[in-house]
Amino acid sequence: MLRLPFLFIATGIAGFTLFHLTSLLSLADWIGDPVRGPTGWYNIHLIILGWATMIAMGAVYQLIHVILQSKIYSERLAYVHYGCFTAGVCGLLYGFINGEVAWIASFAVLALIGLLLFALNVTRTLWRAAQWNAITLSTACAVLYLTLTGLSGMGMGLNFALNAWGGLHERLFGAHIWLGTLGWFGLLITGFSYKMLPMFYLAHSFPTRLSYVTLGLWNAGVLTGASAFLFDWGFWTKWTALLFLVLALLAYNVHLGQIRKHRHKRQPGAGIAWSVNSCRAIALFATSALIYTAFDPQAFDSAALVTAAGWIYLGGWVAFMILCYLSKIVPFLWWTQKYGPQVGKPGIPTMAALLGDNGVNLGLTGIAFSLLLLFAGLLLGLPFLALVGGLGFSLFSLGYISLIASVFTR
Repeated sequence: MLRLPFLFIATGIAGFTLFHLTSLLSLADWIGDPVRGPTGWYNIHLIILGWATMIAMGAVYQLIHVILQSKIYSERLAYVHYGCFTAGVCGLLYGFINGEVAWIASFAVLALIGLLLFALNVTRTLWRAAQWNAITLSTACAVLYLTLTGLSGMGMGLNFALNAWGGLHERLFGAHIWLGTLGWFGLLITGFSYKMLPMFYLAHSFPTRLSYVTLGLWNAGVLTGASAFLFDWGFWTKWTALLFLVLALLAYNVHLGQIRKHRHKRQPGAGIAWSVNSCRAIALFATSALIYTAFDPQAFDSAALVTAAGWIYLGGWVAFMILCYLSKIVPFLWWTQKYGPQVGKPGIPTMAALLGDNGVNLGLTGIAFSLLLLFAGLLLGLPFLALVGGLGFSLFSLGYISLIASVFTR
C-alpha cells in the first residue's frame, strides 16, 4: 500500500521541480500577468494539478488507510486512476503551452476520468468503513468539490468549443476556481490537520466541537461563493461567502490552539510548527480582506487584487502547508517502507534522523520570506519586488524539495 502514495508523491515532486525550474528560466515574468492565457494556464495547471493535487491524492490514499485502519477499496483502481490522471495532466499541459486545442480537449477528458476514478475509490472506501467524523466528512466534501471542479472545467471547455451558452463561460470559470481552491484544497487541509497535529503533538482528550463548526462554516462559504459566481449574484453574496470562510478560519485556529493546549510533546517538528503559523497568517489576511472589501466592493473585480489574493491563498497557505506536511509524511512513509520490518535490529536510524529540523526550518524560513516579498510586490504594484520574491520563492523551493527528496537516499 505504501508504493501507491510514493508514486503520487514522487510525481508531484517532479511537477513541483519543473514548475520552479521554468519559473527561474523565464525569470518569473508570468507572476503578475493575467491567468487567462497559454502561459498562465500552463503554470497554474502545472502547480495545481501536476503538484498540489498529485501530492494531495497520494496523501489521501495513505492517510485514509491510517485513519480507517483498513485498505483502500481497490488498489488496482488507484493505479488506473494514477495512469489516467498523470497522462491527462501531461497532455493538457502540452496542449496549453503549444495552443493545441485538440490536445487540450482530449487529455482534459482523460484527466477527468482519472479524477472520477479517484472520487469513486475514496467514496467507496469511506462508505464501506462508515466512520464518520470531522476528518472523514471533510475528506468526503473535499472529494465532492474536486469532482465538481473537474466537471465545471469540462463544461468551460465545451462552452468554449461550442460557444452555445452565452455568458455562462465566465460564471463557470468563477465557480471552477472557487470550488477547486477553497473547496478541494481548503477542506482537505483543515480535515487532515485534525489527524496530523494531534499525531505529532501527541495531543489527547481535546474537544472536537470546533472541528465540526469549521466544517459547517467552510462548506457554507464554498457553496455560497460557487453559487454567487455560477448564478451571477451580486457583491454581497460573494462578501457573505468570504464572511463564512473568515469565521471558519477563526474557529479552525481556535481549535488548533485547543489541540496544542492538550499536547504531550512540546516540539512537534519545524514543519508542523510552521504550518500552525501559516494558518494564523491566512486567518489574518482573510479578515483584512473581508474588512477591506466591505468598504471597497470593486476589489472583487480588480484583476490585480484577485491575482494577489490568489497567490497569497494558493502560495502562502495551500502550497506552504503541503511543503510543511511533506517534512513529516515523506520520512514516515520511507522509514516505514525501508526500516519498518527491521525494527529492533541494531543500526536502525530513527525517523527523525532521516530529515533534520534545522534544514527544514531554514528552507521554510526562506520560502516564507520570499513569499512575503512576492505578496508585497503584487499588492503594492511593484513588479521588481514581485520578481525578486518570485525568484527567491523558486530558489528556496528547489532547495527545500531537494532536501525532502534526499530522504529517499537514506
